[in-house]
Order: sequence, then structure tokens, then C-alpha cells
Amino acid sequence: MFNLASKYLPGRVVQGLSAVYFKGLSFYNNGLRNSHSSSAEYKFEGMGVTVLPALSDNYMYLIVDENTRQAAVVDPVEPDKVLQAVERENVNLTKILTTHHHWDHAGGNQELVKKSKNTIQVFGGDDRIGALTNKVQDGDSFNIGDTKVECIYTPCHTSGHICYLVKTPCQDPVVFTGDTLFIAGCGRFFEGTAEQMCVCLLDKLGNLPGNTRVFCGHEYTLQNLKFAKHVEPNNQEIMKKIQWACDKREKGEPTVPSTISEEKLINPFMRVRETTVQHHASCSDIVETMRTIRKEKDNFK
Repeated sequence: MFNLASKYLPGRVVQGLSAVYFKGLSFYNNGLRNSHSSSAEYKFEGMGVTVLPALSDNYMYLIVDENTRQAAVVDPVEPDKVLQAVERENVNLTKILTTHHHWDHAGGNQELVKKSKNTIQVFGGDDRIGALTNKVQDGDSFNIGDTKVECIYTPCHTSGHICYLVKTPCQDPVVFTGDTLFIAGCGRFFEGTAEQMCVCLLDKLGNLPGNTRVFCGHEYTLQNLKFAKHVEPNNQEIMKKIQWACDKREKGEPTVPSTISEEKLINPFMRVRETTVQHHASCSDIVETMRTIRKEKDNFK
């Protein structure tokens, strides 16, 4: 069963916004984002995920197959912190799952391989990834112990970006989305196009089961929600999520995971088919809407 410490609470509403919202944004504007988050552990049927904060706002994830105690880590930019978690959990780290080649995701690969007691396979979809041993493409699969991992090719933020869908027989799926899909946001189009991001978000990730839990690469939730509210000021699901996220950040807790079904309610980049989002972008085409709101987000304060 999924174990989440705090519940999704609407909070008190004051003139359309909650007191928690204003307090949370005050904390954010005074540097709460840079204080980052505490670590967190989530127990699923047959699998555990430990959220490991890194740098100023990155997330690394230790995935543990409970049956075999085999483990993998997603984007281990701070190797020493990963090795401490491996020792604490008493697991056998055998794999690195790299979402993309950017330094803040792949920059710790070589050091972790060097420092680890075990031989580690490094998975990724881009030859620019440090210490890469297993180049993967869309549809490839492998196991962490008894836990199955499927690769979803999501080019746009980078040309070789891979998301990792992780499943055990008795639990809802989990997907690690790197810098393609954030809570209420998406990555910049550094090496790709709006057409590609539409395919990534609407056709690939958007077609995953709605209960798929989303663990993304950064703690960007509050600023993403601020933009989402700008795009859809009357979307009450966004308002509720802002209140919830502000409460989490005030406590120093991570805002991951989300779910695919929730993202379809609050994430403007997954809502480019909605008339409210198209009206904001002054577009009737989903690709042009995606392009327009991403460009707006790039300059949003």
C-alpha cells in the first residue's frame, strides 16, 4: 500500500486564496526553495523509493526491490549521499538510471561507480552520459531484482532523455521523469520542439495509467503552480494544489510524488487540449499552444 505522511488538504480560503498560499509564497520568496527538502521514504508493494534531495533543488531516488534487496539509483549527482543511503538501507546497489546527460543529473555517475563496492551498470539514452554501460531506447526493459523497469524515450529537454517506468506485480506503476515532466510543469525545450513535447506528455506519459506516481527531477512545484494559476486562474484543482504544496514546503518536505491523473488536472503543459489553456495562449492548435506557453514560462517571474 502507498504510504504518504500528509494528506491533500484544501486549507482556509481568503478572497479566493488560502492563508497557507500567501505564507508559502512568502517562505519561497525568502529562500525556502534553496533550503530544499528533507529525505522521504515511500513503501510500495514489493518496492521502496527513498527521495534524496541534492544540490539546491534536485532529487535523486534510491529504488529498492524488497524481495532481493537489489537497488538502483536515479540521477545520483551526489554520490556520497547515495552511498550513505545504500549503507543505511543495507541494500546491494547494482544500477544507475540516468534520465539525461546534464551535469546536475549525470555528473555523479563516474564517482559513484568508482566508489561503489559493486560493479554498477549505468543506463541512459545518450552517449554524453558519464560512465554509460547500457545505452537504452524506447521500449527497452530490464530488472532491479524482481522489479521491472521499462524505458520511455522522451526527447525534447535533451535529445536523449529517458523516463523510467517501474513496476511490480501488485502495485501501481511509478515513473521517474527527470526534466521532462515536473509537477505542474515540464522541462525547457533545449534540444527539441513543441511537437516532441506534445508526444512526450500527451501520447507517452499521458497514456500511462492515471494512478502512476510521478517522481520528477527537481523541486519546482511552487513556481510551476504559480505559472499554472496564471494560465488558468479559475482552476480550483490548481488552487488546492498550491495550498497543499505551500504546506509541504513550509515543513521542508518534498512535494513528490504526483500522479498522472493529477497532472492532467493541474499541469498546463498536459492540458494544451483544454479550451481554457488554448484561450490563454490565443491558439487553437495543441502544438502551438505548447510552444506559446513554454515560451511564456521561460520568461515568467
